[in-house]
Amino acid sequence: MNPLNPSSDGIKENLLTLLAQKAYRFGDFSLASGKKSSHYVNCKPVSLSGPGLLSISSLFLKQINESDSGVAGLTLGADPLVSGVVILAAQSGIDLNGLIVRKEAKGHGTGAWLEGPLPPKGSVITVLEDVVTTGGSSLKAVEQLRNQGYLVKQVLAIVDREEGGLDAISKADLELNSLFFLKEIVERANSLQ
Repeated sequence: MNPLNPSSDGIKENLLTLLAQKAYRFGDFSLASGKKSSHYVNCKPVSLSGPGLLSISSLFLKQINESDSGVAGLTLGADPLVSGVVILAAQSGIDLNGLIVRKEAKGHGTGAWLEGPLPPKGSVITVLEDVVTTGGSSLKAVEQLRNQGYLVKQVLAIVDREEGGLDAISKADLELNSLFFLKEIVERANSLQ
């Protein structure tokens, strides 16, 4: 394996270790979904690091369809993901726009829900997500994109906690593709102790 151009398997293995070391915590936590959990995954320490974002972006870019015009996600967790994928796409000669979906409409100016270079209505957009629990954040982004006339067919996530997100996303006529399940991160974290 060339260290400057590792295989997808090598990138994924390294990313799993990074997530286990820097994103995963065991304890007593309240999640954004309102659920309580003893497992917490905050991907930002990984997605906001150069090596982490490069790995995530590389793996995500390989799962984006050629027909897609852009990637989007709900601010704040998806901001680095969208930026990383768009930059890597540009370096690879792929024309891909990045959109950030606001949690609420902008309170001034145009009152926009979406920020970024807006592709033509009817364009296919893939939603990026850091962690999927119930799917609520992803579906909020999808709803705003669809309301603006875009087609959304898939959600790409770093981690699926397997707590109902897949079902909710499937019911919205979407495919959920995750790099990892929570149990894989827990297992890797335990093996590193």
